[in-house]
Amino acid sequence: MKPVLALCCALLLVPSALAAETLKYVALVDGGKKAGEQTVTTGDDGVTRVDFIFKDNGRGPELKEEYQLAADGTFQRYQVKGVSTFGAPVDETFTRDGDMGRWKSTSDAGTHTFTDTALYTPLGGTPATTSVALAALARRPDGKLPLVPSGTLTQRRLASMDISSGSQSRTVDLMALTGIGFTPSFVWVTREAQPRMFAYIYPGFLQLIEDGWQGTANTLEARQKIAEREALVALQQRLAHPLPGTTLIRNARVFDSEKALLGGPSDVVVRDGRIVSVSPAGQAKVDAQQVVDAGNRVLLPGLYDMHVHASSWEGGLHLAAGVTSARDMGNDNATLQQLMAEEKAGTLMHPRVIPAGYIEGQSPHSSQGGFVVKDLAGAKQAIDWYADHGYPQIKIYNSFPKEILRDTTAYAHQRGIRVSGHVPAFMRAQDVVEQGYDEIQHINQVMLNFFVTPETDTRTLARFYLVADRTDGLDFDSKPVQDFIGELAKKQVVIDPTLATFEFLHQREGQLSPIVADVADHLPPDVQRSRRAAELDIPDDATGARYKRSFDKLVDFTGRMYRAGVPLVAGTDELPGFTLQRELELYVQAGLTPAQVLQVATWNGAKYSRTLDEAGSISPGKRADLVLVDGDPTVDIADVRKLALVIKGGQAYYPAEIHEALGIAPFAAPVKVQPAR
Repeated sequence: MKPVLALCCALLLVPSALAAETLKYVALVDGGKKAGEQTVTTGDDGVTRVDFIFKDNGRGPELKEEYQLAADGTFQRYQVKGVSTFGAPVDETFTRDGDMGRWKSTSDAGTHTFTDTALYTPLGGTPATTSVALAALARRPDGKLPLVPSGTLTQRRLASMDISSGSQSRTVDLMALTGIGFTPSFVWVTREAQPRMFAYIYPGFLQLIEDGWQGTANTLEARQKIAEREALVALQQRLAHPLPGTTLIRNARVFDSEKALLGGPSDVVVRDGRIVSVSPAGQAKVDAQQVVDAGNRVLLPGLYDMHVHASSWEGGLHLAAGVTSARDMGNDNATLQQLMAEEKAGTLMHPRVIPAGYIEGQSPHSSQGGFVVKDLAGAKQAIDWYADHGYPQIKIYNSFPKEILRDTTAYAHQRGIRVSGHVPAFMRAQDVVEQGYDEIQHINQVMLNFFVTPETDTRTLARFYLVADRTDGLDFDSKPVQDFIGELAKKQVVIDPTLATFEFLHQREGQLSPIVADVADHLPPDVQRSRRAAELDIPDDATGARYKRSFDKLVDFTGRMYRAGVPLVAGTDELPGFTLQRELELYVQAGLTPAQVLQVATWNGAKYSRTLDEAGSISPGKRADLVLVDGDPTVDIADVRKLALVIKGGQAYYPAEIHEALGIAPFAAPVKVQPAR
């Protein structure tokens, strides 16, 4: 989902004004499979018309855009209509009359008084807007392009390549654009007076490239990976603080994640990335090279985010939120293997990655990544690859053939691998539990158990709208519901609810996403604005109220499962660095105590990712993955945002320092590692 959203918010092209021209781009996924296209036509009247469609995993945007440029290359008039990734209507306009600009979208409206060149940044536009930005930026002698409503766009050339296709050849430059979002966007740009985008590549997921040049996409992706890696190495060197030898953390209240209890003041000794001892405050007698004075703050084990789709540039956001271990729930295998190798080598600022091997079935709705199989032989081959590469579990996806599910789960268990995933289309959750699932991802996949029929195709958006529409009317005290919860508890089937992600079921246009609502003042204005866009089509207040009641019942259902003895793990599948905290708050709303919630986010994460012997608690011999909190999250779970220090093995990170580098206002002052006296 994230690459598509980034693409639609950030990128693509404008041909020369007043020259009739049509230019086409194709979107490729999964090693070259076409998943969309964009056609950009500029008429003799100077009006550019864009048709954009992208479909992957049974969802995606469809947009029609039209714009005209002013003399300075910025928008004079702009309009886009269509539907977003999950079906919400898109309808946005911008006009400039003299010095006054006005915009209106389904989520916001505003005005801007122009005093100089500035570019309006659409909230729900096609990728075409980035090339408008590139051309306007090229005119700026200071290399900075002010943005409306806020922000400033800059660019830096990272690499250049000479490429050819048939008889054609050209030189393109890889540019890093900063000023929108938390991290840079990377775009391959034509080298001409009025530059435009040639290709946008999200390594391992998407290649959007000018039609006719598809054969160069893999070469460009390989070069982009090298350039991004160099930038990421520099970021790690700047923000990671090595802890050589022995470190004494003194006077910290240590959270016992196994018992969900907060202890008294203690000293924790760390040496070479491992915990050596935990003792009452003042009793640690050690010759330390550096000291951390915890000042009676709470010390937690490193948190687990049990549902991510790992990306190199998101590592800093995770670590600044105290996430030192992240379970990847579906990725391009080669890309993930490279990311994991770089993290282990210490060159990448990123949590440790626990991989879940992704297996999908062949269908028109297939999601890309991992292995896409058509029969049991293919499923076994995928399982063998994952087992041989040390994966502790697999994740089965929507189009997986239901006829081979039982034999697939049996073979995975034979190879010593846990089985988790979505519920394949035309099945119910109780079916996959009976056929061997150890874990189910997403609360909607659990709840669909009560709504689907053998004819319901949950590879479509029905898997969201059914839950939003019908959960409100479901009787949780009925026998079918109680029997199902009892079966989950009896078989100890783990649930990865990702509740915070599913708040999009009730978010209305213009409402700030609950994921960031409580911390919006800390975020860049463009991020705040982007988080006011709805995902689902909610046509009226009555529908909105019903969807909100349905979501509240999803939270209630999660609490009921926990109290019945169903294991939970805390995952997100959404904005890194902020979603996990919201997820934990929702568990408190579901009836868990803050201490129980912290146990889920630490001990349970380690237990069900099979890393409990290495992490998940503050115990001698385990990795020194530690989080120092400037507050008491065992009393107020919201304090888990107030992180003063994060230690991951032999490196210390200051969340405030990472946040400042990403344009985020810090949540707590850092507690810094000091040389021993």
